[in-house]
Amino acid sequence: MITVFVNGKATKVLKNTKVLHACTKAGYPVPHLCYHEDLPAFGNCGVCMVEINGRAVRACSTPCEEGMQIKTTGKKLLDLRREAVEIILSNHPNNCPECIKNGRCELQDLAQELAIRHMHLKKVKRKYKGRDESSPSITLDPSYCINCGRCTYVCNEIQDVHALQSSDRGFETYVGPTFERPLETSECVKCGQCSAYCPVAAIYECDDSDPLWAALDNPDLVLVAQEAPAVRVALGEEFGYKPGTNVKGKMYTALRELGFKYVFDTNFGADLTIMEEASEFVHLFKEHPEKFPLITTCCPSWVDYLEKFHSDLIPQFSSSKSPHQMVGTMVKTYWAQKMGIDPDNIFLVSVMPCTAKKYEIERMEDMYASGLKDVDLTITTRELARMLKTRGIDLARLEEGEADNPLGEYSGAGTIFGATGGVMEAALRTAYYLATGEELPDPKIDFVRGAKGIKKGKINLLGTEIRIGVASGLGNVSKLMNEIREAKMAGKEPPYHFVEVMACTGG
Repeated sequence: MITVFVNGKATKVLKNTKVLHACTKAGYPVPHLCYHEDLPAFGNCGVCMVEINGRAVRACSTPCEEGMQIKTTGKKLLDLRREAVEIILSNHPNNCPECIKNGRCELQDLAQELAIRHMHLKKVKRKYKGRDESSPSITLDPSYCINCGRCTYVCNEIQDVHALQSSDRGFETYVGPTFERPLETSECVKCGQCSAYCPVAAIYECDDSDPLWAALDNPDLVLVAQEAPAVRVALGEEFGYKPGTNVKGKMYTALRELGFKYVFDTNFGADLTIMEEASEFVHLFKEHPEKFPLITTCCPSWVDYLEKFHSDLIPQFSSSKSPHQMVGTMVKTYWAQKMGIDPDNIFLVSVMPCTAKKYEIERMEDMYASGLKDVDLTITTRELARMLKTRGIDLARLEEGEADNPLGEYSGAGTIFGATGGVMEAALRTAYYLATGEELPDPKIDFVRGAKGIKKGKINLLGTEIRIGVASGLGNVSKLMNEIREAKMAGKEPPYHFVEVMACTGG
């Protein structure tokens, strides 16, 4: 540990701790824009200026040294920070009320924090390509780009997709797809991690609220909703609840007030997926062990990634659809028949935390089990929150509701589906029971739990050692795929029997 002095206050930090973190620990947080705690410091924006021994430096990228005297306040620093933000604002669209990130924009928040009321710099327009709306999942608008560097780092270094790059030079620099292609024809796998890290509205999930409003106002349609398990613990944050608060019952009620006649739960589809994948695994185990490993297919971004970067391993994929697609199949076939409803009149909407689900529902028509799209529209948690607020629906005033039967029932296996390792844990429990007729001795499979990017372990099934691999974050996946490929080419036994992959870190 070393000691630094922040505005005269002694603070102990680890050696090489960045000044930005030391200031926060001391109780003097420094304004910043391009920096994100999950990513390396880029030092691009110049907002996080502090004084060290009378010299202005960037707090995000400067390491602490023993006895360092750090100053975070004063007119000189305030002027430097305001100037940095004004430079960004001088070539940024001035249309906050119309912007999709209005109220959630880090640049907007920073301008308010620094009390920037008047611009001292002239507006300058950059040359850039227009808005890219070619992808069904992600919209890219370079006119909002502030060149923070977050999206390109996440796409290239964390996800290992390499769909985005900085193009042009100097003042004209902007971020777009590699080789200046449309996003839809690039390597993009629609995981949405770029949009999750973008501080402004340069990259955001496609907004499908307009077609949903039209469907809600169509008296000839039967509106049906389903929601992923992650939505119930994320939606509350948009209405002032503490992060992680489960608002499941209020969400069901809110969807009915919005105009949905029936509300089901994607957890039902997760249970179906578990049964299908477990049955498929047991079939391979007993009849075709030479066809191992079995690789999960519940993450559409991961499916797209393997098809683009590891297409020789497509035969290892499970045949299972993702949970919300399974619910869609059940709604358009079994449920429609039981209810006496023409499937053509059913409009099924999935509320998902994942942008890739928007792409998934548009895949090849030969995947439609009923001859119709399994799911008609997908919206994200944020889209649902905006629509509820537009209608004046506040979760806090709503009564607790229930999902409709029978597609609203589910087990605990479906609930853990959204976290990395959850699919594998549920599938292994079920596969063990299907193969032996007995419950797994210890249903808690610790080695698949946790946030590590790659997790490995073994279980014993009827005297056979079953090797398991779990990966989250696409940057970790190629390591497992290369191991599988090398064993296959060498004619050796596969290193894994069962592999789970989630595109996003943590699931």
